Amino acid sequence: MTNFEERLTGGHPNSLGDTVEVVEEVLAENELFNELFNCYFSNDEIVRLRTSNAMKRVCKVNRPLLIPYIDRFLSEISKIDQASTQWTLSQLFEMLEKEMSDGQIKKAKEIMKNNLANHNDWIVLNQTMNTLTKWSKKDENLKLWIIPHLERLTSDTRKSVSGRAQKMLKALGL
Repeated sequence: MTNFEERLTGGHPNSLGDTVEVVEEVLAENELFNELFNCYFSNDEIVRLRTSNAMKRVCKVNRPLLIPYIDRFLSEISKIDQASTQWTLSQLFEMLEKEMSDGQIKKAKEIMKNNLANHNDWIVLNQTMNTLTKWSKKDENLKLWIIPHLERLTSDTRKSVSGRAQKMLKALGL
């Protein structure tokens, strides 16, 4: 490792640490992407949080770097029981939708549907509602599935969740 894991550890959990510098290095030397990706397997949850943040940053600038890893996001990263990983996956799936196969889209929907039905983290719920609502505009079965979940979430005690659910229902014409 080029010390990415070590450089992404420590400090306040809500700070970026060296995330921006690591992203700049990966963007300058694309062959370092795999090392960054492997930081998802760190035992340190702060490293995993910052890895998720770095993935979004890399994807916004150089989406093709992530394409060969879509299957690994779906099969390995989706199993990481950490809110930041799950909300990042929803964002990455939305950004990578055009590059994903029908099978990959199907698996991404399964992951996000599970998160929307079972997760309690407000950011996971909000990000997942965003992506699934957008996708449900082209998928009638998904739309039928998501409506009751959005209706349920309109009663969530957290205003950001209930407000987002209401907004998503309106986006679906309800």
